[in-house]
Amino acid sequence: MRVLITRPEREATTLATALGERGHAPVVAPLFRLDILHPPADFAEALAACQAVLLSSANGARALAEASPQRAKPVLAVGDTTAGTAEGLGFTTVASAAGDGAALVELVRQRLDPKAGPLVHVTGTGIAVDVAASLGGDGYDVRRFALYEAREEAALPEPARAALQERAVDVVTFFSPRAAAVFGRLIEDASLGDTLRDVTAVAISPAALAPLADLPFKATVAAVRPTRQAVLDEIDRLAEAGVQGQASMSDTPSSPTPPSAAEPAPPVVEVRRGIGIVGTFITGIVAASVVLALALTSLPFWPEPLQALWRGKAMAVAPAPAVDLQAVRADASTAAAAAVEAAKRELTARLDDLEKRVRAAATAAAERPANAEPALAELRSKLEALERRAATPAPQQAMPAPPPAPTTSSDAEKELAILSREIAALRTAMQALDQSVAAQKDEQARQREQTRTMSEAIGARGSADQKALIAARASAVIGVAARLSAALESGLPFTVDLGLLTPLVQGDAKLTEITTSLQPYGASGVASRTTLAAEFPAVAKAALADDLADDSFGERLLGKLRGLVSLRRVGDVEGDSVEARLARAETALKAGDLAKAVAQIKSLPPQTGKATEAWLKRADAHLAAERAVQQLAAHAVALLGTAR
Repeated sequence: MRVLITRPEREATTLATALGERGHAPVVAPLFRLDILHPPADFAEALAACQAVLLSSANGARALAEASPQRAKPVLAVGDTTAGTAEGLGFTTVASAAGDGAALVELVRQRLDPKAGPLVHVTGTGIAVDVAASLGGDGYDVRRFALYEAREEAALPEPARAALQERAVDVVTFFSPRAAAVFGRLIEDASLGDTLRDVTAVAISPAALAPLADLPFKATVAAVRPTRQAVLDEIDRLAEAGVQGQASMSDTPSSPTPPSAAEPAPPVVEVRRGIGIVGTFITGIVAASVVLALALTSLPFWPEPLQALWRGKAMAVAPAPAVDLQAVRADASTAAAAAVEAAKRELTARLDDLEKRVRAAATAAAERPANAEPALAELRSKLEALERRAATPAPQQAMPAPPPAPTTSSDAEKELAILSREIAALRTAMQALDQSVAAQKDEQARQREQTRTMSEAIGARGSADQKALIAARASAVIGVAARLSAALESGLPFTVDLGLLTPLVQGDAKLTEITTSLQPYGASGVASRTTLAAEFPAVAKAALADDLADDSFGERLLGKLRGLVSLRRVGDVEGDSVEARLARAETALKAGDLAKAVAQIKSLPPQTGKATEAWLKRADAHLAAERAVQQLAAHAVALLGTAR
């Protein structure tokens, strides 16, 4: 299945990895941009006094880790994904409700005593379930802190637009009602509603499907349970049912049958201390090595197309032999037609000569009797006289032999008869030859029809094989793009990942261009956003000190003091001063907008260039590599569209 993911970038990357492991092709197009907010002044005090922290999303876990270094407070998470994220960030005691907001409320009631102390609920600026209101009647003191904001995109992301326009999407996932509402608005703004008629919407809950009621989806499906795993299971079921060619689903939002009161509550999954970030990284490397070894071991048993794709050999469709056969038959037909025409010309010439001779003989036969009439009359009279004399008795005497009768008319008639018979024989031969030519033309027409049918069949098979090859190639490019994106986020070298594109770039100028643009960064990698954000305070302090230093002794001394003591404003500071621009750049960095931060730094006066030059170079390298990876993903989506 080709799955469009609308979640924020980090959650989308994790979901794309899970989909890829199940054999699906993910298309990442986040509809929200996550901004980590500064915690209020009383957050640290509330966190220290609480008995536990409630998390209703993985983003809340990240925001909590950014806001405080404490990791010992017990954490109650809404689901397994949120619990796993908290564990990976170093929180030591984590429990999962394995459900939605209602399940989290029930877990609090089971695990925590209202008299043991207040609770801290870390959320975004918008919430789906008000946990504080739900627990207030039970005596719990819940303080809610909004530590992050998911800002909506102003337009449909380019990967989503390209995939929908190319009809390269089978499923769109939704994990909140807000995401569904934003998707519907952006689809209407982009006038892409008709592209959804062959697409199935899969949501984490019936509530997340409600805003999609007016969109012309082929079908809508709600997960049986409000978890990411349940959404993945629904996508697998759609793939098994062949949703691409089926229309058995309803176009109305479906909702699972509510569990009866007799059913037991979902089990609480206890997530204990994890292996940490370093352990996760090492485990990932070991797992990747095992997978690669298994792939190399089983390579001889792979199908031929996959072996060719792995070794970097382009699959070529065998040339249709029908084309050469048609040429040979065409040459044979031309030669036969030429021979027939030559024979016809020869027979026609002979026929014309015979006709001339017949006409001459007929003319001679018509003229000769008229000229011979007097001689014949004289001969007849002499014969009659001789007969009368023979009848009269007379003495025996020698009778002179009569002269031979002229044979001119008889010879002409004989010649005319011979010529007529020869003409009749020639006409019969001509008719037989015409019949043979007609039969040969019919046979040639039949052979041409067979050739055309065979060529069409071979062409159709070749086209299907070519489309399958393009789809496999596009899926491989999407997988490499996901690996490269993860390398950029971690700041690690990606030469090995980039090398996976080598067998895929043959004959693709766009893919070659993207690969070439990434090669300068592969060996050493690029600085991650986290690293750049961590380095920025020192850069800002040095830039502010350089801005204050001039030729006067007092200003130089003040600049030195500024370099030793960091005193500058932070936040969204207005104005065009160096301090204000540095503050806005730092705010953009914390919000994840590296491009905006770079623009602010580049607008600083020249005297700050020495302090910011190295940081800007690393930031520009990250942005350039990130743009190339985005182009790679968009190109892969376009390839999927051509293979449909």
